[in-house]
Amino acid sequence: MQKVMRRLAKWHIWLGWIVGLPILMWMVTGLFMASKPIEEVRGNHLRKEISAQPLVLPNSEIAALDGQLREMRAMMQDGRPVAILTTLDGLTFRVDMESGEIIPSVDAEMARAIVAERIVGGDNVSTVTSFEANQVPFDFRRPMPVWQVTLQDGANIYVGRDTGEIEAVRTHWWRWFDFMWGLHILDPQDREDTSHPVLIIFAALGTIGALFGVILMFRRRKARAKA
Repeated sequence: MQKVMRRLAKWHIWLGWIVGLPILMWMVTGLFMASKPIEEVRGNHLRKEISAQPLVLPNSEIAALDGQLREMRAMMQDGRPVAILTTLDGLTFRVDMESGEIIPSVDAEMARAIVAERIVGGDNVSTVTSFEANQVPFDFRRPMPVWQVTLQDGANIYVGRDTGEIEAVRTHWWRWFDFMWGLHILDPQDREDTSHPVLIIFAALGTIGALFGVILMFRRRKARAKA
């Protein structure tokens, strides 16, 4: 047993030399990234609050909403040009760009058809569930009405009821990844906050520990050389 322990100790020393510097690098960079909120890094605090301006398209029947249109996206859906319109109060709907007619919201059968057409294995549907904007599942986390199309392999495909687009794909691996991410940033509940006191403290302690470990590796080597 002592021989095995000595061999493990020797391997541990060599492994320390191999991974010591990368571990220190990960700790230092992690501490640096955790020290500032991501919103501040992105410069969100520098943006001035400006009232939204209505989108004005002269002589356009599609945009004729009495100055209430905020955004318009154009794309092809089912072989026809479609405009996805968003008003200043957040209402979203689709319009046929040729006729100008409003396209009805996506129903359950249409959601199934969209997933079957655009997702590999999308015809193997287990359940189709509707969610309102204020009651979406945790793995979606966006305030918009959607259909959750669950495939037999466990993947959740989210289809926007008002956009007719696939808004998110959540495989079972994504859900595990999201859970691990929450543990990684020490925010297992919301999994969003990458800069909070607990994370910064542990990142600092980890950096100090890794630094001490690298220093002690040099000390151990000098001691063996003298022996």
